[in-house]
Amino acid sequence: MSTLTIATAREVFDLLREDLVAIEQELGRDAASSVSTITEIAEYLREGGGKRLRPSLLLLSAHQLGYFGYSAIRLGAVVEMVHTATLVHDDIIDGANTRRGRPSANTTWGNEKCVLAGDWLYMQAFRVALEEKSLRILEQIVGLTQQMVEGELLQIQKLGRPVSEAEYYDLIFRKTACLFSVSMRMGSVLAGASESEETSLAAYGRAVGLAFQIVDDVLDLTATEEVLGKPVASDLREGKATLAVIHAFDHGTAVDRKTIQRVLDDRSFENVSRQQIQEILVRNGSVEYAMAAADRYAGQSRQALALLPDSEFKRALLWVPEFVVARDK
Repeated sequence: MSTLTIATAREVFDLLREDLVAIEQELGRDAASSVSTITEIAEYLREGGGKRLRPSLLLLSAHQLGYFGYSAIRLGAVVEMVHTATLVHDDIIDGANTRRGRPSANTTWGNEKCVLAGDWLYMQAFRVALEEKSLRILEQIVGLTQQMVEGELLQIQKLGRPVSEAEYYDLIFRKTACLFSVSMRMGSVLAGASESEETSLAAYGRAVGLAFQIVDDVLDLTATEEVLGKPVASDLREGKATLAVIHAFDHGTAVDRKTIQRVLDDRSFENVSRQQIQEILVRNGSVEYAMAAADRYAGQSRQALALLPDSEFKRALLWVPEFVVARDK
């Protein structure tokens, strides 16, 4: 039985430091366009930072299986561009004014320019990926993009009603966990992984991604705006029922359900306060229920690594689910 310890955040950062610097440089080059507005928007988005979690997963997947070539840097930039493009489009669809504590791009450049900048980022991601001359890689990116667009459309269709847990998990797989899973899978493809290795790493990514989105949705309900960097309870205000809300709707009283539905219908807290919703969630143990689900998926992700050999990269992969469930923003 493995006695491998989980890495610390500092150890993971030190392990990937040079690679992440190289990915930032690649992103800087990839953000350049002959149209100045695209370059300005792309650079603004890049400077907004973020956790770079998806590129890190791709790097760890490739390195765990012995691949250290430049293609991991290039594809790390690709998955970050895809992620950034989805955020731009999400902010436009949601009418968001802030992102990561800064004005969202659409508040500065407008929706029309940002839609096109997001489209350009998608196409730039495909262009860079083409340099790999790998049908397997392109297949992964095409499938990923389709899943994410379908997820966004499905979510729009379901706005204003408390979806089932099965529908919720399908949505968050398409919108979030799919990119985590594909990041791991592409790293394994670069390394020439066996089918079982690729399957294990993709399963790890899926489970981590599901845990990540569940926690993200909980933080939207429980964190402060100062910590979160954007308005709190924005999901519910936009008519989106996330896991804790679904649980409260399914297990609460008739009055609880009516109160939640009123917010979903109104798309505001004018008639029902955020405090009332929080009281319903607390009384029904709904936040604890959602966090328990995130913990289960974190456990599943660690189990997916069981057959892989011990290494410093596996230690780092074991750290990721710990970070995902413990973060506060």
